[in-house]
Amino acid sequence: MDTRLLIEPKIDGCAVALQYRDGTLEKAISRKGADVTSKLIKVQDIPNNLPLRGVLQVRGELYAPNQSPNISQRIASGFLRAIEGFSESLSFCAFQILNSKLNQYNSKKSLSRLGFLIPQDISCNFTSQVEVFRKQWLEGKLFNKYPTDGIVVKINSRKLQLIREKSNLDYPYWQVAIKR
Repeated sequence: MDTRLLIEPKIDGCAVALQYRDGTLEKAISRKGADVTSKLIKVQDIPNNLPLRGVLQVRGELYAPNQSPNISQRIASGFLRAIEGFSESLSFCAFQILNSKLNQYNSKKSLSRLGFLIPQDISCNFTSQVEVFRKQWLEGKLFNKYPTDGIVVKINSRKLQLIREKSNLDYPYWQVAIKR
């Protein structure tokens, strides 16, 4: 797939990173750096075991399906903060392998094959197309099955991602969230 850009839903929940060692979920860390492993092993969409060797690091979003974006975020963060909580109402959507050489598209395909729920995406080759898709999202025609508060535009090339991550540009990132 040689598409230059992928457009994904900006799911409103709580960002979480997972680490698997030799196929076993070893650690889950929230965006704020808290170890939330004991809570996330209860979330149905997060596999506790994977058929692989070595270390796999996955980024994703914990969210409440069928909720508005701000309610989804409140439910997910409340679950992560609570001593006891109900995970039945939460889902996890994986969108990136952190320690990979794969481009975004292939990274998500690999995550799907491993049993993760991945976000729907749209591919395009021109930045001029992004505004068309943003308008479709605003009109409720894109990414309806998620609690979204925007779209995320990502460069699909892993080579370009690494160049931007290592550059001294004012804006070195390879993905950008666009909200209302």
